[in-house]
Amino acid sequence: MQAGIGKIGLVLAAMLALGACGSDKEPRLMNVRAGTSGPDEFGILPTKPLQMPANLAVLPTPTPGGTNLTDPTPEADAVAALGGSRAALASRGVPAADAGLMAHVAKFGAAADIRAVLAAEDLEYRRKNNGKLLERLFNVNVYFQSYLPMSLDQAAEIERWRKLGIRTVGAPPEPALLAR
Repeated sequence: MQAGIGKIGLVLAAMLALGACGSDKEPRLMNVRAGTSGPDEFGILPTKPLQMPANLAVLPTPTPGGTNLTDPTPEADAVAALGGSRAALASRGVPAADAGLMAHVAKFGAAADIRAVLAAEDLEYRRKNNGKLLERLFNVNVYFQSYLPMSLDQAAEIERWRKLGIRTVGAPPEPALLAR
């Protein structure tokens, strides 16, 4: 009887281990929008009041990321809200005022496909650091643990800046100053 229970337990453990290994899912980022392909219903901020059209059959086809009746210029509104120029957005080029900045940034060259390259490298990193068997099995979030080697030690960095004599006015005061 005990041998039968042991065999069943061994078979169940083997099935569980094999089931956890056979995932073809890509590791997900810790992002609210990571797995969605639809619109963000919480991001809708109409600039005009919503209204019911007279005839629903003549409405245009929705264009994701495009304009609509209540928000005709969403990109220009975002640029203006962040302190940019709507005119610079319309030109689609680098403004003359930013030519020096662009020359400095691109002095060592710039890859046209940098976003795709970084996305592929990050996906490979997440696949290698996707957690252990039980973490994957029980869907434990390993995001912070995976990226820990890349995180900045804030206390050590602020101390390094202070030792160099650089003022850090936005940082908390030094512990010695608090004791006074």
